[in-house]
Amino acid sequence: MNHQPAYTPYDGSSTPFTIGLEQLSPENWIEPDADLGAYLAQKHALLESHRDEIFRAEPGTEDAQREVLDLLSSYLVDHHRSRYSRDGSRMLIAGAHPVDLADTSLPPLVRAGLLVQDDLVIMRRSDRGWRIAAAFVAFPSSWSLDEKFGRSMDEVHADVPDFQAGSRNADLISRMFDRLPADRLVRRMNWSVNWNDALFTPKPKSERKVPDLPPAESFLRIERQSLRKLPLSGDILFTIRIYVDPVTILARQPDAARLMLSLADQLEALTPEQAAYKGLLAKRGPMIAMLRQEAEQRDIVQDLQ
Repeated sequence: MNHQPAYTPYDGSSTPFTIGLEQLSPENWIEPDADLGAYLAQKHALLESHRDEIFRAEPGTEDAQREVLDLLSSYLVDHHRSRYSRDGSRMLIAGAHPVDLADTSLPPLVRAGLLVQDDLVIMRRSDRGWRIAAAFVAFPSSWSLDEKFGRSMDEVHADVPDFQAGSRNADLISRMFDRLPADRLVRRMNWSVNWNDALFTPKPKSERKVPDLPPAESFLRIERQSLRKLPLSGDILFTIRIYVDPVTILARQPDAARLMLSLADQLEALTPEQAAYKGLLAKRGPMIAMLRQEAEQRDIVQDLQ
């Protein structure tokens, strides 16, 4: 993994349990990096061992899946020529297995997902609201595709504090999905604290035993999410890119003390319900103390220099 964080939403720029959408430039839609080969290798392996857990699709979504495949394959060649090129129907990917875009033995959304580090979710409108109609989610952040598949956004977010049905956030999400034009891309960031660097984490935190590890051995898990409406089907494509950084990476940043204090502040501001959802009730106090102590020591050292 990278030695520098690609994103630091815990710096105060992305408050937990808020929507926090921002405009996304089309040329910055997907961001493959040096870890592309490692992520795609894991996706191939998970398809062999956990296919039913990471891919689901309703009948009738085939055209939308193909729309995603066509959109991504064109975009990657146009915007990331150093990593992607076409040889007939084959997409050649630097450091990874080529993908035959015409291979009908794999659903189109699987072929699309094997091109990028991001997970891909197709949302479709019904009288129950927007629901998950097709998804290739190899790197879930403590949720099960089997449990969420086919469910509306209100049902998907039923256990998320401040996002339950009837909440302001739930209403905003529904209206935003309805009004999102096909020529506008939006992005949001999310983050959590984990106790390992695994990408495939399908088990809810409430069902996982928190290991007896010091805060310094934790990991910051970042989600870079994007939304765009598919122009042909009218469905919405939701992409999720996961970044995992050891918390110790903060000490190597030029603004280390500021990042540590901001993360501590955001952890402290979580309500008990929010902290429980993130699996942090037992570890939050010690982590805040560590971050504040490290930041204070850095400020003292800087004052002496």
